[in-house]
Amino acid sequence: MDDKLLVLDIRDILKKRIPEKKRKWIPSFLITGVEKLIRQKELNEILAATYPAHGSEFSRKVLEHLEITVEVKGLGNLKDNHRYMFASNHPLGGLDGMALITVLATKYGDGNIRFLVNDMLMNVTPLKDIFLPVNKFGKQGKANTLEINAKMASNCQIFQFPAGLCSRLNDRGEVSDLEWQKSFVVKALEYKRDIVPVFFKGKNSDKFYKIARWRKKLGIKFNLEQILLPSELCKARGKHFEIIFGKPINWRQLAESGKNSKELAAMIKGHSYALGKE
Repeated sequence: MDDKLLVLDIRDILKKRIPEKKRKWIPSFLITGVEKLIRQKELNEILAATYPAHGSEFSRKVLEHLEITVEVKGLGNLKDNHRYMFASNHPLGGLDGMALITVLATKYGDGNIRFLVNDMLMNVTPLKDIFLPVNKFGKQGKANTLEINAKMASNCQIFQFPAGLCSRLNDRGEVSDLEWQKSFVVKALEYKRDIVPVFFKGKNSDKFYKIARWRKKLGIKFNLEQILLPSELCKARGKHFEIIFGKPINWRQLAESGKNSKELAAMIKGHSYALGKE
């Protein structure tokens, strides 16, 4: 356990990652602008208020600090001694994960849940014991692969946001996930896990979606809107969210459906979004 208080410091990050010769060309006002954009001061207040909590206690304290309430439905669909692969939409990009960690840890305990995440999130030290790192931009390390497979074979409950990135506005003006990747289906079938579709009711600010849409129209590949996600967390203060757990889908039925993994992923995504309309 890391007992050191985690502090976000953009200037220090730049100092460590950018050579001094290049760093001197970055104007101070630009760095100050980024600090304000991501609400660095507020984020550090959250980290200070939750210190030294780890795991689901950290997630719960973040929700409490932001005065966020969560309504949960469908937990009765889950068996206590069954191995599941949970698959959910990803509308918020941070708070949805912490809310789900809080709920699942309350039912199963911190030691029995693992969330598959981008390996960059391992820098969030209060949650690193719950996270299973996945390398999104390079070859998956052997150690990470072995750890993931070991947890898949264990009695741990496994959770994943199959879209990877958080939701965007679709062509109909609806907040919706990108395509769900098939890996969660492949792993669920390989390790004989029933899949639980989950729907999280929530959305980011209109500003987030507008920037995402304009970035796409302008053909900019760099994910500009991702920079806003820390500030979106702060903006969520006082909000109410809803989490709906659907009925588990038997892995044997999926294996015998005649559909390939990509088709099954799309089908399960449909099940998830149907929960939000019930």
